[in-house]
Amino acid sequence: MPMRAFLSVTRLVSIWESLRGSFWFLPSLMAAGAVLLSFGAVKLDAAMEADAYGRFEFIYLFGPEGARAILSAVATSMITVAGLTFSITMLTLQLASSQFGPRLLRNFMRDRGNQLVLGTFISTFVYCLLVLRTVKGVEGASFVPHLAVAIGVVLAVASLAVLIYFIHHTASSIRLETLLASLADETAATIDRLFPEKIGHGEPETEAEPPDFDQGLVIHPKTSGYVQSVDSAAMLRLASHDDLIVNVVARPGTFVTERDPLLRVIATKAPEEEKRDALRATLIVGIERTPYQDLDFSIRRIVEITQRALSSGINDPTTALYCIDRLREALVRLADRPIPSGCRHDADGRLRVVAAPVSFEAVAAGAFSSVAHYAGTDPDVLEALASALAAVSAAAGDKDHAKLLALRRSLRARLSSANR
Repeated sequence: MPMRAFLSVTRLVSIWESLRGSFWFLPSLMAAGAVLLSFGAVKLDAAMEADAYGRFEFIYLFGPEGARAILSAVATSMITVAGLTFSITMLTLQLASSQFGPRLLRNFMRDRGNQLVLGTFISTFVYCLLVLRTVKGVEGASFVPHLAVAIGVVLAVASLAVLIYFIHHTASSIRLETLLASLADETAATIDRLFPEKIGHGEPETEAEPPDFDQGLVIHPKTSGYVQSVDSAAMLRLASHDDLIVNVVARPGTFVTERDPLLRVIATKAPEEEKRDALRATLIVGIERTPYQDLDFSIRRIVEITQRALSSGINDPTTALYCIDRLREALVRLADRPIPSGCRHDADGRLRVVAAPVSFEAVAAGAFSSVAHYAGTDPDVLEALASALAAVSAAAGDKDHAKLLALRRSLRARLSSANR
């Protein structure tokens, strides 16, 4: 893979997002820090003179047996609490999957609080274990790292505070209000990231009709999966450097196989395989959809909770009302943003990239229609949907929202029938 593709900002962001969504990354960093801290504390102990400990009142002087007992007790309790924490976290994930849907597991796994708690217990265990091996009590070779033992006690007290935080955080994280607020923040971040999205320069006042890409070179993905993000800036640079016109066929959120078109390219000379790989690398393909550039997925997660709440098996319209409020918040924010052009030009005003922009009406109408299908004749849900549609339509201004108006009239008709 070319170095410029590997070091692209979008690819680095994708790697970082993948690391953030893992349980092992932050705890591993904290455990590595505990290893360094243990070596540093023991070396400092070895360099300190015996009478130097009297200057620090918080350091208690122990014999070898006392130091071993303290470190062993802390290490044993920490690994036990770490196992308990892991079990509670797995139970929380199972509960969230069954109650809110499997798409929401990603948010719980990315929760920095859970990773920090697990990392604290593991780090304290590793620290005490490494310091324990340095305690010597044989005749003629006695060494007790008093400062390192004191740090271990401090870490144990801090771990107790973290345990209390973990209990509160776990109870709070599975509350509907907390989850919806998190989803709303992610959706708002996606909207702010995508609209407006300027990846070209020198846009002409009147854009010519894009060329016909049917006869262009087709670039296929090397693996199947979902398009997670597009490095539009890198694609524009490659197209400008090699005098290409690139059509992005698979937008973020699209599932592609090795036979599906990813890009279509018009070039005076067929690009070499290395350049095709560079273009292919500007699209990140993974096994799951992510909200980084996939606005429809961000909104669909809220829609999924609404649909589950309105299903006959759960029948929880109050939860649906909370979700509709968050949908209105996100779609009003989207309605207020200008939709960027699908054509991108280089600094000389030449057309380089063509990508179909996200349609406001398609996103909004799709979300509300999916909820309306499950609303049935519940007057509270129908009224909330109609009010949300009115707010979104008013915020849309001159944008095309005929489908939203038609859906609102349909909801009003169903509400009238339900109130009779």
